[in-house]
Amino acid sequence: MRLRALRTLSFGIRDKDLPSSARSIAIIMDGNGRWARGFGLPVASGHRAGIRALRAVVEECIELEVKSLAVFAFSTENWSRPKDEIEALMTILAETIERELPDLAEQGVRTRFIGRRDRISKDLCREMEWIEAETADKSRLDLWIAFDYGGRGELVDAARKIVEAGVTPKEVNEKLFASYLYSPEMPDPDLLIRTSGELRLSNFLLWQIAYTELAFVDKLWPDFSPSDLRAAVQAYTSRRRRFGGR
Repeated sequence: MRLRALRTLSFGIRDKDLPSSARSIAIIMDGNGRWARGFGLPVASGHRAGIRALRAVVEECIELEVKSLAVFAFSTENWSRPKDEIEALMTILAETIERELPDLAEQGVRTRFIGRRDRISKDLCREMEWIEAETADKSRLDLWIAFDYGGRGELVDAARKIVEAGVTPKEVNEKLFASYLYSPEMPDPDLLIRTSGELRLSNFLLWQIAYTELAFVDKLWPDFSPSDLRAAVQAYTSRRRRFGGR
């Protein structure tokens, strides 16, 4: 696996200055469609392969003692894709909720969704609510699935809620603003990984990744393996996180 990211200079850095591991990870799971086309398969086959990759990565996160994993499954911009692909994605999400997520719950995974829910079917919305309720007592790993999500939209919605709540300008600060995000309890990612070789953030967690370390991986998402995740985390532990300091 090739990681393309800025390397941290290590001259004079003591081991205690380096993070021991990444406790909170975010992943932009990109490349399902290209993977499918490479094998002459329909795009839906790529998305199903992506679900298999996600399950393996979630289980590896448990082994690595990661506490929070946020994955980008469907963006607000993805509604512009062909209708048949969107319908397939909705079906695959419902299947994932019914078949995969309950098995992961047995391993201690709590599932929550972030994003809009007003543009999906009532049946799918009920499925989301069901798995969230079923896994509410799990604490080994929080799995955040960003579905119909956009970072700019989240910020606009937060600002709108603040205005509607009658908050005065003097009361607005970063802590208050963050409390109006979709999931204020979700920790800021230590590490964000994007697959497929693309070098952009695609409107994902724009507030939360202000000081997140970035890793860009050349592999398409269905080919991303637990060993690739482990390598990305290992690379992260060689970086000194300054948060604007020295």
